[in-house]
Formats: sequence, structure tokens, C-alpha cells
Amino acid sequence: MTSLAMLIRFMGVETDKLTLAAEIEKDETPLSRTNGVTTFGNPNRGFVGSMTDMRQNGLGVYHGPVFRLLQAYCPSAVDLTGISFGLVEYYLANERPVWIIITSTYQLLPDSAFEFWQTADGEIRVTYSEHSVLLTGYDADYVYFNDPLGSATRASKARFVQAWEQMGGQAVSVAP
Repeated sequence: MTSLAMLIRFMGVETDKLTLAAEIEKDETPLSRTNGVTTFGNPNRGFVGSMTDMRQNGLGVYHGPVFRLLQAYCPSAVDLTGISFGLVEYYLANERPVWIIITSTYQLLPDSAFEFWQTADGEIRVTYSEHSVLLTGYDADYVYFNDPLGSATRASKARFVQAWEQMGGQAVSVAP
């Protein structure tokens, strides 16, 4: 929610991560593990797990619910999921930050970092190394971003794009 709050505030609309956390759709399906099968919420439906208690299981949320919340604040919101990174660069070049889902390492994860969950919508593949940042720029070698964890401000563009694609190429922004 912090990365989304950064995007909305960039657009001149006042909000904060706590307000957005209260407003984001949630999938409150409880975590259960039975006979080696994990059942949990679907991040395509809403935030899965707890945003406030690190002792509880939690994952996050994917682009769909984030896009719908962004639309409530910025009617010109656009869901860029599934586009080429070249179009992400177009938005950045036109001074529109882009909220994206990435891995917490900003590079490809091994298959062992993923697991499968059963959800009300069927099986999904997830990783607890999911993260979101707000892309703010790029050059030939790097992408630049605001990371709510503050652990980095840039990453290798080639590795970053691979990791972004591994996470489904999820992105939202506001039309230039």
C-alpha cells in the first residue's frame, strides 16, 4: 500500500498507506494446510493475510485490486499488466511513475521459492518473496524506483525486467 500511496500522492491526491490498507479489497480465506495441500486466499481477489502483524501468515495483493483502488482516486488509472517493458518505459518517460509487482531480490527467483495454493478460484502459484515498488525512471542499464523497505533505489534493468515478467508483468499507472 505504501508504493500505491506514493503513486496517488504524486498525482496530487492526498492519501496514505493506512487509508489505502483499510480500503483495499481483501480475501480473508484462512490459511490451512491439510495432507500437504495449502489453502489460502487469492491475491487476485484481494489482499491475502495480515498487513500489520508479521507473526501472521500473509502474502500481499496483485494488480487487479490495486488497479480498482487506484481508479477510485485517479479516474485516469490504467492497468498495464501484461504489456511490454517498453510501454512501461513510455509511461516513465512521460513522467508517470509505475506501480509494479517484483520479487524482493529484484531478480529471477528459483522455482523452489514458489509454492502452490488452492483458492476458491483454483490453484495459483505464489511466492513469499513478492514485493511492490514504484518505478520512477530508467536508463540503458538500470531501473530506478522508490522501495517502501528502503533497501534499494536502483537495480539492473535486465534482471529487474526478468523478475517483473516472472511475477506476471503486473503494473498500474495513470495515463499521461
